[in-house]
Amino acid sequence: MAKSFPFEIVTPERLFYFGDVELVIVRTTTGEEGFMAGHSWACKLLGTGELWFREAGSKEYRLAAISEGFIDVREEVLIYTDSAEWQGEIDLERAKEAGRRELEWLEHHKTGNASAEEVEAHKLKAKRADIRQKVAAGGTRQRH
Repeated sequence: MAKSFPFEIVTPERLFYFGDVELVIVRTTTGEEGFMAGHSWACKLLGTGELWFREAGSKEYRLAAISEGFIDVREEVLIYTDSAEWQGEIDLERAKEAGRRELEWLEHHKTGNASAEEVEAHKLKAKRADIRQKVAAGGTRQRH
């Protein structure tokens, strides 16, 4: 059994998760990264993506969709994120509809009749919808 460490995920609405884990895999702004006990201290910005982690003593991974924030790695690992949803909490049809709406908006506004900030906000919403769909379907990683 691998060495475990305290892990916490906090959103603006709730304490999403608290427990001891052996491994955390998350999407940072520079790519996918994994963290285990004894990892060097770090503080990194998070992108929108899948969050995988394995609880202490388990062989199975837990999966959630998260959107932006940061991860603080010390003796414990803390994630502060704008949003987090468990795989089973995601309404797949609602996520598909949200993605469709955002892609339509982006297509309609590609000729420059929207501000750069508006376009970036809608791109982020489209990415969130895509990640939510992938997580609802089981994620993109191979489970070990």
